[in-house]
Amino acid sequence: MGISDNMIAIQYLLIKAFFMSQTNTQSADYSEIEQLKERINSLEEKLWRVSNIYRYESLQNLLQEGQWFKADQETVRLILSIAGQTNVENLRPAEIERLDCSELQVIDRLWSIYSNDRFGFSVQAKIYQDLGGSKQSTIEQNTGLIEQWGDRLGWRNNGNWLKCSDLDYSEKAVEGGLPGLWWNSPYGSKMTNYFLARLMSCEI
Repeated sequence: MGISDNMIAIQYLLIKAFFMSQTNTQSADYSEIEQLKERINSLEEKLWRVSNIYRYESLQNLLQEGQWFKADQETVRLILSIAGQTNVENLRPAEIERLDCSELQVIDRLWSIYSNDRFGFSVQAKIYQDLGGSKQSTIEQNTGLIEQWGDRLGWRNNGNWLKCSDLDYSEKAVEGGLPGLWWNSPYGSKMTNYFLARLMSCEI
């Protein structure tokens, strides 16, 4: 999926979601609904060649409903699917480095939109860079910086990493605190650094 397809995909998902909300509202204007239907049909025609557009709908629905924990779980499933894996433990650094940027951008954009720019990979990457993080620091596997980053995201308490079950899965979570499950790799900060590097390479 290219950048233009990426943007069309986001437009399609958001307009379709708005259309569904309008059709469930008695006061909705008939002409407006018809215009939305035409817009959706137009986007669907452009998306006929993007076979995986529907893979994002479950994530979108969960985020729209504010089901943050289930959305976090779906995010893990999506990224594993993109990598061609079913288990985080099977992922290797080379597979992280090859994750498709446009796919990650769609996932990030959905998190950003439904959280009013509070959650998402782009927010997390920015916080890492604000702390002085860079591609070079990911290569150096700077553990101290990762710990500072975890503190900022609310993933640590009194110098210890929290269990995933103890994270705040509400809209009041610390800015950048979600998604969180994906970062819980059995390989620790090593894979965290690889994924941060990938986000920066993708300009997310």
